[in-house]
Amino acid sequence: MTWTTLDHHVDDGVLTVTLDRPDHLNAFTPTMAGELERTFTEVNDNDDIRAIIVTGAGDKAFCAGMDLSADGNVFGLDESRTPTLADMADLSSPDISRVRDTGGRVTLAIRSCRKPVIAAINGVAVGIGATMTLAMDARLMSTSARFGLVFGRLGITPEAVSTWFLPRLVGIPRALDLLYSAEILDAEAAVDAGLATELHAPDELLKRARELADRWTLGRSPVSTALIRQMTYRHTALEDPEDAHRLESLAMFYTSIDDGAEGVTAFREKRSPDFSSRASAMPPFYDEWTASR
Repeated sequence: MTWTTLDHHVDDGVLTVTLDRPDHLNAFTPTMAGELERTFTEVNDNDDIRAIIVTGAGDKAFCAGMDLSADGNVFGLDESRTPTLADMADLSSPDISRVRDTGGRVTLAIRSCRKPVIAAINGVAVGIGATMTLAMDARLMSTSARFGLVFGRLGITPEAVSTWFLPRLVGIPRALDLLYSAEILDAEAAVDAGLATELHAPDELLKRARELADRWTLGRSPVSTALIRQMTYRHTALEDPEDAHRLESLAMFYTSIDDGAEGVTAFREKRSPDFSSRASAMPPFYDEWTASR
């Protein structure tokens, strides 16, 4: 498969996706959006992949935001349209393909991914370069990296579903301060703000990201991992804990008769479990549940 803006490398079940436009500081384009959306969708059916690491090519940038050098609407949007809220009801409609925020398409694909996703932020990450990482499970930063939610400087609004993810990460007051001020934070300030989870020397960053991917996924059930990820993200928006209980009951039921049975047997026999489930074949309730929320 040919990728024009990304590099894919698989090593022992871990897919490293590199934003690969180093001559442009890995700036984001509609083509990159499509390739990232495809990556995080197709990986769900690839049982050879257990985790994903996302980083940037070169040593200067993770992603310097949207490529502002393009002709016309640099965000790839159709300026001839006058879209309404009603037009946005069906996000799958091809009629709004050039109305939808391209960054949001990527982060929604990341949210629906069944594998853990780790950002290895190796350089500057601003705009969509910052917001795309908010949907990932961990943001490891190089000591030389910077992080900026700079939309206010450009007269535009936050995108990539960041107004959903950001307050959940840092709280509403801190989220508003970050968005209003549009400041570019150094790595230590990003950690202090709750945006980054770990800080590492540049030559240690990918190694540490790989160690985290292994710690999360080696010897783990692929289906259990997928359900843990999706339940944790989706249940934060529930108003009633009984709704979480309903889904947890189904998840426990199906895992207990599959990998859970092997896990219990392995525990009793004092050996490592041999899990056989596949994230490409989720329990019967999964598609209906994820489609409805």
